[in-house]
Amino acid sequence: MELEKIFKNNKSWVEEKLNVDSNYFNNLSKGQSPEILYIGCSDSRVTAEELMGISPGEAFVHRNIANMVPNTDLSAMSVIDYAVLHLKVNHVVVCGHYFCGGVKAAMQSQDLGILNPWLRNIRDVYRIHKEELNDIKDEDQRYNRLVELNVQEQCINVIKTAEVQRAYRDRGLTVHGWVFDIHSGKLIDLKIDFEKTLEHIMEIYHLD
Repeated sequence: MELEKIFKNNKSWVEEKLNVDSNYFNNLSKGQSPEILYIGCSDSRVTAEELMGISPGEAFVHRNIANMVPNTDLSAMSVIDYAVLHLKVNHVVVCGHYFCGGVKAAMQSQDLGILNPWLRNIRDVYRIHKEELNDIKDEDQRYNRLVELNVQEQCINVIKTAEVQRAYRDRGLTVHGWVFDIHSGKLIDLKIDFEKTLEHIMEIYHLD
């Protein structure tokens, strides 16, 4: 891709927006009040706003390899803190996607250097759900199920945070797990039982 093309595209985009609304960028610059914090994968094929069909300002977005929420990741924890405490989002979405390269890489027996500690988080998900996953003989189906289980576990990591627990108690914030099916373009709601999950983990992870 020629980088010059990006700036040409940007110019066309600006003109298109101003033709529809001459105050579009003035209004955009006044601030943001998104309803959703979207935590997704950095995969170049999976763009947050486009797959949700929303406009700039409607979602606060954090992306990394395989949509992870490790409690030791200062970036992810800071995003959650800012989105929940300052932007007052009412929904936190963790969205994975089928045929995720990060998930597949985690299950390969090879040294991937700096990626090793990051991918170990996905291997931990496999370890927790090893019996179910090992019963799936088809490799693609097994990895896609791991994608779903990884979303589930990252939702649990979100729920473990003090900010989310307080926001649930104070204003009913909810956490959702989705998967994007690259083959069909459809978003799939995994229908994770947020309240049941919260109740299950609160004995250990409850924070006043």
